[in-house]
Amino acid sequence: QVQLVESGGGSVQAGGSLRLSCAVSGITFSDTSIGWYRRAPGKQREAVARIEVNADVIYADSVKGRFTIARDNAKKTVDLQMNSLQPEDTAVYYCNVVNDSGMPRDYWGKGTLVFVSS
Repeated sequence: QVQLVESGGGSVQAGGSLRLSCAVSGITFSDTSIGWYRRAPGKQREAVARIEVNADVIYADSVKGRFTIARDNAKKTVDLQMNSLQPEDTAVYYCNVVNDSGMPRDYWGKGTLVFVSS
C-alpha cells in the first residue's frame, strides 16, 4: 500500500522559511517521481514542484527562486525548502507520486498546513 506522509508545516511571518518533508512507503522510491502540490483556501489544487527519478526538478513560476525540492533515496523522503514565504503561499501542502504523464496519482495524504502572516 502506497503511503505518503507530509510534515513540517506551521505558521510563519512573511519573509520566513519552512521545510516540508514527505515520507514515502509502499513503492520503489528510487524509481518514482514525486511532486509537491498545494491547495489554498477557495482555490484549486496546483502543482508546486516536482523531482524526477534522475533528480531533474521542475518548479511552478510562482515559487521559482524561493523553493527548493530535494530527494533522499536512502531515507525515501522528498523535502521542500521554502524561503521568502509570502501570504499567498498559505495553503495545505501535499506530496504525491507523479505518473509518466506528469500527473499526480491518487495517493493523496492529509497534507500539512502552511500559514504565512503579513
